[in-house]
Amino acid sequence: MIGAIEVGLLYGIFALGVYLTFRVLNFPDLTVDGSLTTGAATAAALIHAGQSPLLATLAGGAAGMIAGAITGILHTKGKIDGLLAGILTMIALWSINLRIMGKSNLPFLREETLISPLRDAGWMGKTGIVILIFLAVVLVIKLLVDWFLSTDIGLAIQATGNNEQMIRSFGVNTDGMKILTLSLSNGLVGLAGALIAQYNGVADISMGIGVILVGLASVILGQALLGQRWIWLATLAVVVGAVLYRIIIFGALRVGFNQDDMKLMTAVLVVAALLLPRWGFLKRIPSLRNRGNKRPGEAALPPVPTQTAAKGA
Repeated sequence: MIGAIEVGLLYGIFALGVYLTFRVLNFPDLTVDGSLTTGAATAAALIHAGQSPLLATLAGGAAGMIAGAITGILHTKGKIDGLLAGILTMIALWSINLRIMGKSNLPFLREETLISPLRDAGWMGKTGIVILIFLAVVLVIKLLVDWFLSTDIGLAIQATGNNEQMIRSFGVNTDGMKILTLSLSNGLVGLAGALIAQYNGVADISMGIGVILVGLASVILGQALLGQRWIWLATLAVVVGAVLYRIIIFGALRVGFNQDDMKLMTAVLVVAALLLPRWGFLKRIPSLRNRGNKRPGEAALPPVPTQTAAKGA
């Protein structure tokens, strides 16, 4: 269980990146399937070359930013559909990641990583110390995301996701907002990939396959529980969703599910998180019913007055 929470917190950074495009920008970005591995591959290659683990990890985030910017340029300047632009970048990154690593996987055998001191101390998966360390890192990143989205640029990005034509009429460069958001989003994804590879002890070419579904599950599951009325709550829900997702997967494996069933489990979780607030007795709870339809910072619509109330007025 402790190990599942540790991994969930690292994936919380990844989920924050998915949140920026999926919820804030309203952009279905599939680049993350490739940029997660790009971050891991870049960090692994630099660590094997003798570079500082911290520098290598930051370089993994920078590599993810470049990948996201390419998707943004293809979409905005090349006028390619956003979904297709992400797929094209993702496919190209497969070959690029192989070039970076030189082979299909690059293990950390005797190399010093950011996780090595925690592993050498015997804290990994055994005590809550690693959870507290990872939680502190994730909260710092979460607060930075909250702060950024409250700036003028962040508000312009939110407006671009809400109503692109309207905000463009105010002179905002929406193409620039899209490129910036995609870059920042995949930067977080690349940073998460670098940390996850060091935690697992290997950077593998296939570690990003289908990972977008994990990100969506984290975002949707967390916000189905906590909502997204305010930015700080929405980002907190994303992190909680990532941890909860890993705990559910851990529990499924413990009760006898096979590792091959995890993609199916993820799809079921996403469907359940989307449908439960709308079906059954849960749809009678207004806060749950409206969560799936509101964007961060968007107020709920006032109730429609009944015919009796109208006459009384």
